[in-house]
Amino acid sequence: MTAINVFYCDTYALIEIIGGNERYVIYTDHILITSEYNLMELYYSFLKDYGKDMADLYFDEWNEFTVKIPSFILKKGMEIKLVNKNDRLSYVDCIGYAFALENGIKFLTGDSKFKGKNGVEFVK
Repeated sequence: MTAINVFYCDTYALIEIIGGNERYVIYTDHILITSEYNLMELYYSFLKDYGKDMADLYFDEWNEFTVKIPSFILKKGMEIKLVNKNDRLSYVDCIGYAFALENGIKFLTGDSKFKGKNGVEFVK
């Protein structure tokens, strides 16, 4: 029996899971969370590439997996962004990464800028 883990999905991970990337299938047996910020990016991506109906569908599907981001995490996220300014990490990713670190869960991403960082589950 394998343990159930919690993973914070960035937008990259959400898109790969929705798209059926076989490397991400194993994560669907775990608890997946994200934030409204990632949901916003997901909605925009699907709106742009597939239209409003698909964007609405996946927004609604993932909305139940969102967590509220406390104000202090916003600050921590911006501290991470500043420390890593040369990597040009996105604001949304820094906030999600800060949330994951603060809560002792893995940050699931395929963004190569996070490869090798503490607390990251990197899957390409």
